[in-house]
Amino acid sequence: MNFSHDPKLNELALKVEAGKRLSFEDGVALYETTDLPALAKLADTVRRRRHGRTTYYNVNRHFNPTNICYADCKFCGFYRTPREADAYTHNIQDSLRIAGEAVKEGATELHIVGGLNTKLPFSYFTDLLASLKEAYPRLHLKAFTMVEIDHFARFYKMNDEDVIEQLKRAGMDSCPGGGAEIFRDPTRSMICAHKCDADRWLSLSGKVHAAGLKTNATMLYGHIENTEDRVDHLLRLREQQDKSGGFQCFIPLAFYPENTKLAHLPGPSGVDSLKTIAVSRLMLDNFPHIKAYWVMLGKRIAQVALHYGANDLDGTITDGGELSESYSVESNNEVKMSKGEIAALIEDAGFEAVERDTLYKPVVRETAAV
Repeated sequence: MNFSHDPKLNELALKVEAGKRLSFEDGVALYETTDLPALAKLADTVRRRRHGRTTYYNVNRHFNPTNICYADCKFCGFYRTPREADAYTHNIQDSLRIAGEAVKEGATELHIVGGLNTKLPFSYFTDLLASLKEAYPRLHLKAFTMVEIDHFARFYKMNDEDVIEQLKRAGMDSCPGGGAEIFRDPTRSMICAHKCDADRWLSLSGKVHAAGLKTNATMLYGHIENTEDRVDHLLRLREQQDKSGGFQCFIPLAFYPENTKLAHLPGPSGVDSLKTIAVSRLMLDNFPHIKAYWVMLGKRIAQVALHYGANDLDGTITDGGELSESYSVESNNEVKMSKGEIAALIEDAGFEAVERDTLYKPVVRETAAV
């Protein structure tokens, strides 16, 4: 009995079942299939083989130290020039207040990313980490993308290893996966010409892994890229993971056009997003986790994505407002859910909700969730 009405998908299902690694051509074929239920079943089989019904979430907060940036990426609605009225840079006191609010709300992680601000000394970032770690030693600081680390090395004329070691010594516990966008040129150069290129992003990830820290990885999709760009991106991540082994989770980021230089584009459809989750799970055979990032997918699509290979919904994202201005696809720009709400989304989809820390260890709390 055939798995699918798509002969190619039947062939790929046999390949997956045999534990064989999928090729570039296979990835393109997965995207091209019209049998969405069969694609979902294939990705879900792999997901359940790895994680059963377990689906993770965490209690976290996003914190952006500064929105001043010279990169002016076409897809970004977050960055500001120094002279714009709503440009900001948080001082240490602001940062400690925000972190303190997060801790009171039960956060185990502070997700720290910001603009490439040339007005700040490197000590701003190390002092920020050290102050946060001293005040809240149990709060995991997931800080700075590979693009930010590249900026630090180039702008402050430091070698990569010194940058990573000083940030680590100051309190950086792991790194997020942003800045990857789309690796393949010319697409990358067309949307983020002032960011480091793919080889540099991947090389820095390897250096962070060599320093003993875990990172995540992302892919921004649904803008001007094509299917081949996406599959190429996944294969480059898979190759780097073979080398350095430090990626924890892959997060496909659905492009949100509003307030960007690409606002004329529609962004990805729900079907496209679900396909991307499934293809990611099938191609990235050496990545432990695939995340359905609810802020950019929307709660309902993210919930369905749990049946397309995702085993993580991210977190409660109790941020202070910066994220909502650029990235939330929810109709009310909502970027916050309670623990109860996110657990209910997971359980309503037929899975078991497990609160995790940043390193995917289950969190056991003494009191019941509010």
